[in-house]
Parts: sequence; structure tokens; C-alpha cells
Amino acid sequence: MLTEISEILTAISETEPELLVVVALILGLGVASQVLADRFRVPSVLFLILAGVAVGPKGLGIVTRDIFGESLSVIVGVSVAIIVFEGAFHLKAEKLREAPTEALRLVTVGALISFVGTTLAVRFLLGAGWSVSALVGALLIATGPTVITPILAVVPVRDRVAAAMETEGIVNDVTAAILAVVIFKLLASQEVNPAEYLVNFVQRMSVGVFVGLVVAGALWYLLTKVRTPGGWTPQNARLMTLVGAILAFSLADSVAKEAGVAAAATAGVVLGNADIPYEDEIEDFKGDITIIVLSFVFIALAALIEFDTLLNLGVGGLLVVVAVALVVRPILVFVSTTGKRLTRREKLFVSFVGPRGIIPASVATLFAIRLQSPEPPTNAAGADILAGTVFLVILLTVVFEGGFARQIGEKLQVIPMRVIIVGGGRVGRALAERLEERGENVVI
Repeated sequence: MLTEISEILTAISETEPELLVVVALILGLGVASQVLADRFRVPSVLFLILAGVAVGPKGLGIVTRDIFGESLSVIVGVSVAIIVFEGAFHLKAEKLREAPTEALRLVTVGALISFVGTTLAVRFLLGAGWSVSALVGALLIATGPTVITPILAVVPVRDRVAAAMETEGIVNDVTAAILAVVIFKLLASQEVNPAEYLVNFVQRMSVGVFVGLVVAGALWYLLTKVRTPGGWTPQNARLMTLVGAILAFSLADSVAKEAGVAAAATAGVVLGNADIPYEDEIEDFKGDITIIVLSFVFIALAALIEFDTLLNLGVGGLLVVVAVALVVRPILVFVSTTGKRLTRREKLFVSFVGPRGIIPASVATLFAIRLQSPEPPTNAAGADILAGTVFLVILLTVVFEGGFARQIGEKLQVIPMRVIIVGGGRVGRALAERLEERGENVVI
């Protein structure tokens, strides 16, 4: 962690003073995007990605790839650690019980259908090689807390729907990142043994989960068992969890690439469900920090979108987006949510609101740069297809599915009533039970 922070500070100190102005501008646009999102009741990611395009090379030309240089990957990595940890911290066991079977299927069967379906779409609609198609398929498994959390903040769907979507976003972020790295690594080593893919995937996932458990256990012990002269303060608890999230990410990532995402998610889930002091203060603090880093990452990466690369995909690129969003996504959702826990309208909502987020964008950028380098595996054409397809899917799904999520929810009537029942007697409890069976959110 100290090494990564040192790299960021060194990179900033060695660059021109304009970098600080650019960073201040990005943060200002991030706050403005959040204010506009609250004002118009739409997810903030819509305004963030539009702001990134506006200040990027094809817009005002303020934010370019050269501004950040090699430090961008480090900044994105630390930001992803905070975002994933914060999303996982909110994933409570009680919420998971709302739709346990559906959530489990979405992160297993659903992830597999997404991977296979997207891979086939890229292979046959764009004519890409199987290796590049598999990379795109792996990356686009992820929806992620970076896009799902802002959507659920303005579209208060029923708890069972939110539980399934949040679980899918957090777990599939981890799955997508690790699976993509495994495929890329084996592509570089020219390995074709399917067993190698599984072994590498399990190794990275295990490293991430183990480090996350160790860091979460250490933080829990410090906050609950270690006594200080003045006692733990809310500020100390908040800062310790922030450092813990970054530490878990950096330690795991230094052992196995992209295992840091699994570590941050694991630490977040464990601490979020542990009985630690000042939990509400930690949630508020992490939420504020997440808004800042989310703003920076989305605007910075949106500014790096090469529109020439997107346009070169032609009609085939648009067909891939249609296949991913309107064919593969509904199929995986309806297969994963068989049963009566979710209504048909709720299944349609989950089907049509599945935008992709930061993990695919950041990892695709790194892979595209690597594919364009003289070192193997060299594949400049594959790099353009990889980056172009991933960014096109992200751009269109965020704009349409994220931007119109509230309208989709209202049209499908999946936003529940908010009912307050005064009095907890037999009649009040019976009424509350009937309303909860209908999926309404009830407070007695």
C-alpha cells in the first residue's frame, strides 16, 4: 500500500503543475454530476461519463492519456479497492436472505451464460479471434457496484431485487477481473490446457479471499479487542477501515494480479457483517470517499475513450451491444431467477438494467496497451476490438440502461410503496405481513 501511495505522490510531483488543475477540475465535475443526479433523480454515472467525454480528447481536450501517464493504472487500482470495499460493506446477511437462490444463480449460472454468450457474439459479429472474444466475454460479465449502487440510490426497488442485483454486481466484478487476467496470462504463455485456466482462476480467487479474511480479522480484532487510553474514536475507526481496504487490495494484487478485487470484496463483506463499533459512521465516510474516487475514475476513463476505435467497429459493434443487453442479459436473468420469489416485472427490470462499469473499462485499457506493445502477445487489431467493444458496451448501457433506470422501474411498476404502520399490535403486524408478501417496504 505504501509503495502504491508513494508512486502516486512521485508521479504527481514529477508532472507539470497543470495536473493538479486537471485533478481539481475532475473532482469538481464529479461533485456537480452528483448534484445533478440528485436533482433529476437519475444515476450519477450518466453525468460522470458524459462529463468525461466532454473534457476528453474529442471534447475540450483537457484530460488526455498523457496527463496521467503510467500513474493512471495505480490510481484506478486504489480507487477500485475503495469502491468494491464500500459496495461489499453494504451487503448484509439479512439482505442476502431476501433472494439467496437468485443471487447464487446470477453469480454462477448467470456469469457462465454471460461469458459464453458474449464470447460468441464478439466472435461471429466482429470476426475476432477466440482469445480476444473470450477476453471481452470475461470482462463484460461484470455489472459492478460502480454502476448498480448509484442506480439503486435513485430507484428504490424491492429489497429482494436490490439484494440480487447488488450481490451480482460485487461478486461478478471479482469473477470478471480474475477470469480476464487468467485468460490473458494463458494467452501470453500460449497455454491451451483447459485445466490451467481453472487452476489459475482458483489460485487467484483463493489468494484474494485469504488476504481479505486476514485483513478483516485483524481490523475486527483491533476495533473490538484492543483497548486504547482514550478509546476508539469514530475518526480512527473510519481511517482504519479505509487503510484496511487499500491494504487488502494491494497485498493480494502484489501476490496475484487482480486478486486484489477479491480481497477488497471479501474484507468488505466480512467487516460489514461483523459487530464493529461506529458502523454507521464508517458507512457514511466510505460513501463520501466512494463518490470522490468514483467521480475521478469514471471521468478519467471516459476521457480516454477513442471514438475512432468505436466507429471502426461499425454495425457489428452495435449488434454486439444489442446481443449483450437485449439477448444474453435477459436469458441469463430468467434462467437464474426461475421460481416465484421475483415477479415477471422484476425479472424484466433486472434484465434491462445491467450496465457495465469500472472493472471492464480499467482492465480492458491495460490489456489493450499490452496487446499493442512489441512484447508477446502482440495483436494490435485485437487490442482495438477489445478496447472498442468494451467501451462501446459500457457507454451505451450506462447512458440508456443507467440513465433511464428510474423510468424503466416506473414503467414496470417495480418501485414499492413506502408504508409506515403506527402501532405494533396484532392488526398492525398482520397488515405488515400482508404488505411485505406483496413486496412493499414496511416499517412498523
